[in-house]
Amino acid sequence: MTDLIVNGDAEQGLSGWLTVTGTPVALRYDTGQGYPGPGDPGPSQRGTSFFGGGNTPLSTLRQSVTLPSQPSQFAVSAWLGGYASQQDGARLSVEFLDAAGTPRGLVVLGPVTAAERNNRTGLLERSARGTVPPGSHTAVVILQMTRSGGGTSNDGYADNISFTVGGL
Repeated sequence: MTDLIVNGDAEQGLSGWLTVTGTPVALRYDTGQGYPGPGDPGPSQRGTSFFGGGNTPLSTLRQSVTLPSQPSQFAVSAWLGGYASQQDGARLSVEFLDAAGTPRGLVVLGPVTAAERNNRTGLLERSARGTVPPGSHTAVVILQMTRSGGGTSNDGYADNISFTVGGL
């Protein structure tokens, strides 16, 4: 299966992604100051960077990918998380569109709640697999990070975003 996401691991900052709203950022795992670090829950192959929501209540990144002809199966995964007991979070969606832009299907991962993280700062993996809806021509991948409580930092986090398609 072919991964269609560009820079799903934030190692090249925000390149490959279109900022739709807010001020998303690429943060380093060695930033400190309460951000996820190397010892916090997260991907074992995490590289040096991850996506964060910046300093606005809502930050949204988007990629639109053309599907190969005759794709039959898809898999989408991401490591999503937040800060300590705060409910800030990240959500990843993939919307399948036909050639005219009409929605054919939608898959949503997350957000991961503070309770699911045991009120710890970190990221947990979420994934889905399925059949590409018939007539799908493109997929729009949207990463949305939301600040739910107080403070100035949007602590919705994401890393290792992957969207693959292929045959049976």
